[in-house]
Amino acid sequence: MYVPHVPSNPPGNLPGDTHSKVIGYLLWIFGFTGSHRFYYGKPVTGTIWFFTLGLLGIGWLIDVFLIPGMDRRADYRFTAGRTDYNVAWLLLTFLGIFGVHRMYIGKWITGLIYLLTGGLFLVGVLYDFWTLNEQVSERNRTP
Repeated sequence: MYVPHVPSNPPGNLPGDTHSKVIGYLLWIFGFTGSHRFYYGKPVTGTIWFFTLGLLGIGWLIDVFLIPGMDRRADYRFTAGRTDYNVAWLLLTFLGIFGVHRMYIGKWITGLIYLLTGGLFLVGVLYDFWTLNEQVSERNRTP
């Protein structure tokens, strides 16, 4: 029986349920844009999916079976804590240009800058699609 490899957990970083399969599958519906891959911390392949429409739909269809593994790896990779990844991702996805996701994770100044500049003219929003998981993990590691 094949058991997928799950990265080992670094000392002192117990796995938590940081990401949701339900949100992963909801984002998969729009998966030809790579949104579910960004959510699970795979920005490079998320970008490839975005520009190739999910590898012309083939990669998008295969991903329906890969989401449980991506979810499991994200739970080990990212730090659970007070700031919820799911809330941060929903805020970024639907209100990113207003900076609400940045305010949620405690970055009030850049959140206000995003509010006044349309997410720094969308470049900041794209940056956050690449880095939001790390930003939330960093926030969860600080007391």
